[in-house]
Amino acid sequence: MADFSLESMADFLLDLAVHMPMSEKSALAEAAQLVETEAKEEIGHYQGSAGPFAAWAPLKPDTIAHKANGDTPLLETGEMRDSIGTVVLDHEAHIGSNDDKAVWQELGTSRGIPPRSFLGGAAVRKSAEVKEVIGRHMHGALIKPETTHANGAAVSIPIK
Repeated sequence: MADFSLESMADFLLDLAVHMPMSEKSALAEAAQLVETEAKEEIGHYQGSAGPFAAWAPLKPDTIAHKANGDTPLLETGEMRDSIGTVVLDHEAHIGSNDDKAVWQELGTSRGIPPRSFLGGAAVRKSAEVKEVIGRHMHGALIKPETTHANGAAVSIPIK
């Protein structure tokens, strides 16, 4: 059984106060990158339904005829895809685009553009990986992969 004292508990809590926020931020950054990458990869390829987001409707034949790239939904110049980015704050991450067309495509319009959710769909498709990344980072902050006991013995704890 490991030695325990109030001093070692205080040291542990101080260590958590430093490492948990750093782990949280790195977890959010890694998880957000997964979703951002997935969203960018969806552009130009039809997507099936994901969670509450419907499968993408096929492009109209006249739309395909006018597109330089043919039947590639949401992809014309790559500008909208390249506008997708991530902002990581203290306790949250945002994946989005500053391109107005992205809102029209994500949500659809009353003028006949059907919703083709590339951000919401990507978040749903990557949700299991996001949970794993956040869990791994938080677990790593709470239980160090290698811990030295008071008697000097080192114990490795595999974190998967």
